[in-house]
Amino acid sequence: MNIQPVTLEGATVTLEPLTIDHHAALCNVGLDPELWKVTMMLIRTPDDMKQYIETALQWQKDGTALPFAIVEKSSDTVVGSTRYGNIDHASRRVEIGWTWVARQWQRTYVNTETKYLLLKHAFETLGCIRVEFKTDSINERSRNALLRIGAREEGVLRNHMITPAGRIRHSVYYSIIDSEWPEVKKFLEQKLVQHER
Repeated sequence: MNIQPVTLEGATVTLEPLTIDHHAALCNVGLDPELWKVTMMLIRTPDDMKQYIETALQWQKDGTALPFAIVEKSSDTVVGSTRYGNIDHASRRVEIGWTWVARQWQRTYVNTETKYLLLKHAFETLGCIRVEFKTDSINERSRNALLRIGAREEGVLRNHMITPAGRIRHSVYYSIIDSEWPEVKKFLEQKLVQHER
């Protein structure tokens, strides 16, 4: 797996390699406290957002992540961020996560096409045999979104993490594997075509 910064272009969304130049645009949409209620990140200020970007870029330098800014094409607006993380070259596996989308764009085509672009690149270019996702057990919105894109729930890691607020989090794991990708791809493409009509 040769994982390098890349721009992923869809019909309605572009995923650009994340840089510090995205700071102001991410602050414009990402300092909403509602976005961070059930996450392992707590971004309240421009300095928090700067730290978020710098951490993502450090992980990229370390070879464990590849972060993106999500751009909604019709408005040319940065609406969130996502990344490949926990990159495992030997096992040809990545996690898609650290995804957040401004509330105005939630439950729209933005998340669907973002996940489609990341999955397509992972399976068809990087040669992954597994793409995994995890979310907080209490994050029903995220859990439903993962099921809607065709991921399979695998199980719960109990007492998996301690959140910034001190709550003990149980994490639910999901995955899509290479043999499932053709069916998931067809399903996602149908969803995206329906949006375009």
